[in-house]
Amino acid sequence: MNTYVYGIARGEVSGLGDRLRGIGDPPLPVRALTEGELSAIVSDCPAELKPRRRDLLAHQHVLAEVGDAHPVLPMRFGSVSTSDDDVRTVLSEHADRYHEQLSRLADRVEYNVKAVHDEDAVLHQVLSEEPELRMMAEANRASGGGTYEDRVRFGELVAAAVQARQTRDAQIVEETLAPAAEAVRPGPESGGWFLSLSVLLAKDAAEPLLSAVGGLEKAHPRLKLRVNGPLPPYSFVDS
Repeated sequence: MNTYVYGIARGEVSGLGDRLRGIGDPPLPVRALTEGELSAIVSDCPAELKPRRRDLLAHQHVLAEVGDAHPVLPMRFGSVSTSDDDVRTVLSEHADRYHEQLSRLADRVEYNVKAVHDEDAVLHQVLSEEPELRMMAEANRASGGGTYEDRVRFGELVAAAVQARQTRDAQIVEETLAPAAEAVRPGPESGGWFLSLSVLLAKDAAEPLLSAVGGLEKAHPRLKLRVNGPLPPYSFVDS
């Protein structure tokens, strides 16, 4: 059976199987594989591993429980090795790199910020900023909606203008939030949002970030922002 890896901790981690269950149905006991001064937090891996909600939550719960007592380098959901021995080999071969990352991410958390436009607000702004589009819209209305070709062309131009606005607004969001963070990186891709941004913060240091998010939404009513966190700093682990 393959070995599922939740994260890598510093030092020896004991007693996990007595109290902690991970992914799987039924949930599988969690254990630690120690090699030198590092421990990989693992369990057996189900024959079919899919991103089911219960398994995603179990993965995060294991990291949270272990992270309360030990510095831990989180792996993303779906990190699988062929065997326990292979995991130990990787710990040994890359020990220096793991220790460096554990030191860098100690007492750090990740927040994910996603951005989307209010469709009515961004369309109103695009039309107000683009005289050509405004004139086309007025001409189409005056002619009873315009021809099919007119409507298609108008739709293409509006879509291009909205996409250009998304690009500019993504830059505005990142430039506004970056001063409140220790680091920023692209976040996991997610449908329906034009920006996913991962932000690295010290624990209990989220207030400047949340204040900046509120300020962005107030200054730019077309923006809708969603903040998720605190999370393990997945996006800042170098593979």
